[in-house]
Amino acid sequence: MGFRKGYKKLLKKLVKKRKLKPIERLANRVGYMGTAFLMMSPHLIEYGDIGATTYIIGALCTLPQVWVAKQWNLVVTTLNIAIGYIIFLI
Repeated sequence: MGFRKGYKKLLKKLVKKRKLKPIERLANRVGYMGTAFLMMSPHLIEYGDIGATTYIIGALCTLPQVWVAKQWNLVVTTLNIAIGYIIFLI
């Protein structure tokens, strides 16, 4: 039983407790919605423009989440997806 207590104590020390700001909560929720669009888009790509459109919507919805988290590599990747599928539609 001593190992479990020590393990839980260690895990609690590794995690920083903080509340999310309203902008972070909103960005996370919109980001989850965008991720859902990105997950369903490959299955819709063969039905005309709807798959590419959902890719663009998904990329634009995930953009605030990665921007607020300052994950700049994902910001560039997300913009690349959006621009690529906009060109595909044109």
